[in-house]
Amino acid sequence: MLFNSLGFALFLPLVFFVYWFVLSKKLFLQNTWLLAASYFFYGCWDWRFMLLLVFSTALDYYSGLKIAQHKENARLKKFWLILSIGLNLGFLGIFKYYNFFVSSFADLLNAMGATVHISTLNIILPVGISFYTFHGLSYVIDIYYNKIEPEKGAVNYGLFVSFFPLLVAGPIERATHLLPQIKKNRDFDPLAAREGLRQILWGLFKKIVIADNCAGIVNDIFAIPAERNSGTLLFGAFLFAFQIYGDFSGYSDIALGTARLFGLRLLKNFAFPYFSRDIAEFWRRWHISLSSWFRDYLYIPLGGSQGGLGLKIRNTFIIFLVSGFWHGANWTFIIWGFLNALYILPLLIFDKNRNNLAIAAQGRLLPSWGEFFNIMLTFGLTCLAWIFFRAENLTDAFAYLGGIFAFNGWQISGFSSSLFALILVLIGIEWWGREGDFALERVKNWRLKPLRWAFYLIIGLLIFLYQGKSHEFIYFQF
Repeated sequence: MLFNSLGFALFLPLVFFVYWFVLSKKLFLQNTWLLAASYFFYGCWDWRFMLLLVFSTALDYYSGLKIAQHKENARLKKFWLILSIGLNLGFLGIFKYYNFFVSSFADLLNAMGATVHISTLNIILPVGISFYTFHGLSYVIDIYYNKIEPEKGAVNYGLFVSFFPLLVAGPIERATHLLPQIKKNRDFDPLAAREGLRQILWGLFKKIVIADNCAGIVNDIFAIPAERNSGTLLFGAFLFAFQIYGDFSGYSDIALGTARLFGLRLLKNFAFPYFSRDIAEFWRRWHISLSSWFRDYLYIPLGGSQGGLGLKIRNTFIIFLVSGFWHGANWTFIIWGFLNALYILPLLIFDKNRNNLAIAAQGRLLPSWGEFFNIMLTFGLTCLAWIFFRAENLTDAFAYLGGIFAFNGWQISGFSSSLFALILVLIGIEWWGREGDFALERVKNWRLKPLRWAFYLIIGLLIFLYQGKSHEFIYFQF
């Protein structure tokens, strides 16, 4: 069930109505209803995946209880931690990475002159497995290190893992953040609900109007890069940057807005990343929940920034390579991660990776020329890295880059002036609202109510006009 589908448009109001108007003030029943709705939502993709989701949830729930039970017995405590992590990563490895490792090993042997025949698994990647696996891992690790107590209520824990807005593409939640909200009585807040609807509206605009309209042109350009000139290839990379941003941040906006309708606040996942002035700032603003997860559960345990420049560089490269591999079982993602690590290397060497912590041009209408140059440079480097993220394989990626630097013409085929104008509208509204939690947050401060409603009507009309080019969310494949 897609957020931008008729099915979801019917599903959400029904869940909302029962939650607030039938089960109001009955916390256990509200949570049970949300859990049942979440399982139904997930089961609409493929009911067979439900078994894996329920097993993973039960494993981590029980492991958390056993880790706490044996807090005085280091051996048993570690056993249950290793069991939970091992089984979770084992399932993730089989479904997501088995074919990659087997094929890569066979390619290596063939390159060395040995002829091998391999057997790969003909299986479908369960949607959302990378996300709900990380939910469970953070939970058991936090219990192991005594940061939280295990949740006794199976329904509460199940809802933490499976809450439908975040289930298939995040954000990657923490038990310390979401579980206390799930366990607390919630009263309907009309102001929060309005904020949620604004965020949903903007998320739908980014997904349907921007991302889905970029997708067709991007697919055509990346399909046959050898037949495109340099200008068209550059335009394709530019459009993919906005496709993936509109797609993924649009999903996150819809997820966060939907959660607000039920009185819950999810972790912020995007903070206007294309206005970043360096790559370090970009990664503090892009897929924030994943970046912070790797920081807390991998970078800091490896030593973080405490052991000198060499250790900091080593740990940074590990983080980016693992992040690339998390996105997919393909060498293109690993090179994408490696490129981003290279980009950030000068900032680490000169200790400038935390120079830009505030939003660009904070309190000002326009950036300085220096800020503008840095924003454009960061965006350009990001677009080049996105080529590897989007390409089907390394051969296509390098062919695409070779075509750009062939300098064989700059006339853009397939250029859409209307789409380009819509992207400019996106940039303008996001720049105007960049100091809020999401771009439309400031609209509520407009004094003229007719002006507010006219704005919402225009956004809604654009969504309606462009809704015919629906594409699945990109991050569902991860």
